[in-house]
Amino acid sequence: MSQSSRSFYLDRLRVVLTALVILHHTAITYGGNGGWFYREVPSSSSPTSLLLTLFCAINQSFFMGMFFLLAGCFTPNSLLRKGLAPFIQERLIRLGIPLFFFGFVLGPFTVASVPKPQSEGVFQRWLSQLEHGSFVIGPLWFVFALLIFSFAFVIWRRCVAERAPAPIRPVPASRAWLCAAFAVGATALGIRQIVPVGEQIWGLQLGYFASYVFLFALGCMASHHSWLDRLERSQARHWLWISLACIPLLFVSAALSGALAGKPVNFNGGLSMSAVVYAFWEPFVAWGLIAWLLVIFRAHFNSPNPMWQRWSSQAYGAFIVHAPVLVGISVALSSWAAPAALKFAVVGIASIAVSFAVTRVFLIWPLARRVL
Repeated sequence: MSQSSRSFYLDRLRVVLTALVILHHTAITYGGNGGWFYREVPSSSSPTSLLLTLFCAINQSFFMGMFFLLAGCFTPNSLLRKGLAPFIQERLIRLGIPLFFFGFVLGPFTVASVPKPQSEGVFQRWLSQLEHGSFVIGPLWFVFALLIFSFAFVIWRRCVAERAPAPIRPVPASRAWLCAAFAVGATALGIRQIVPVGEQIWGLQLGYFASYVFLFALGCMASHHSWLDRLERSQARHWLWISLACIPLLFVSAALSGALAGKPVNFNGGLSMSAVVYAFWEPFVAWGLIAWLLVIFRAHFNSPNPMWQRWSSQAYGAFIVHAPVLVGISVALSSWAAPAALKFAVVGIASIAVSFAVTRVFLIWPLARRVL
C-alpha cells in the first residue's frame, strides 16, 4: 500500500481524536473528573458525573497516546524526505509557532474568559495577562512534548540508529503486547511515586508519559515495518476484548478502596491498590482500543473523500483553538438551566463545529496554511 493511500485512514483518525479531545474537555466542564480552565459542574457521585468521569478515564487511557503513535509513524519518513535542517525548521514552524501563539495569546485569553466575581471584563483581564507576559500552555502541552520527542528522535537517529535499514519484521505477537503493557504500567507507577498524576513539570503531566514515550517510539518503528498496515483484525479483536474486560476493574478497585462509602480514593500516585490498578489499567485498555480503531478505519475509511479531507486539513487548527472556543460557548450558556448531560452534548457538538469552522477561516491566509 502506498504512503498516500495509507495516510487517508490515519488522517481521519486524527479528526476523530481531535473531536474526542474537545468532548473530553467538555465532559470535565460538566462534571467529569480532570483539570480544565472552566468547570460549571463539579465532580460528584451523581450518575451523570460518574458517566462523564468514565468517559474521561477511557479517553485518557488511549487518545493522547494514539496521537503520539500517529505522529511517530510520520516522523521517520518526514526526516528522510526533508533532510535534517528542513525537518527541524518544519518542526519549529508547525509546532513552535502554535505553542508560543497559544501560550502568550490564546491561553491568557482562555483564562480571562472564565468569569470571576467582582472583576473587570474579559478584555481587561486579557490585556492584564498580556502586559505581564503570562504563558499558559493548556492543551498545547502535546505540541511541546511532540517537539521534544521530534528532536530526541533526530538525536537518536544520528547518534545511535544503525546506518543500514533494519530488516522488515512481522507485527509483534500478543506476548510482546502483554510484556509492553506490563512494562509501561510498571514505569508509569514508578514515575508517579515522584510526580503524581495532576502535577506538572514545564506544563507536562509526566505521570502519563510512560505510554506517550512508548507509543511515539512504537510509531517510529511501525513506520519502517508497516505494522499499522499489516495489523490483523483477529489480533486487534483479541485485544479489544481484553480492553473491554479491563474497563470495569478501575471502578471495582475504587469500590474496594471505599469510594462507595464516601472515602477519598487516590489513583494519582503512591502504592495504594487504586493507584497500582490505574497504572496498569491504562495500557491494557489502550492497546485494544488503539488497535481496533486502526483496523476499523483502515478497512472502512481509507479512500478519498472531500469532506473527510477538508476536516483532516482543519484538525490541527481545531485542536489549537478549541480551548477558547469551548470555554466561550460554555460560559455563554452557563445560565441555561438544562441537565448537565444535555449541556455536555450540545456544547460539545457546538465546540467541535466552531473549532473546525474557525480553523477553516484561518486557512484562508497562506501563513496559517504553512503552520497548520
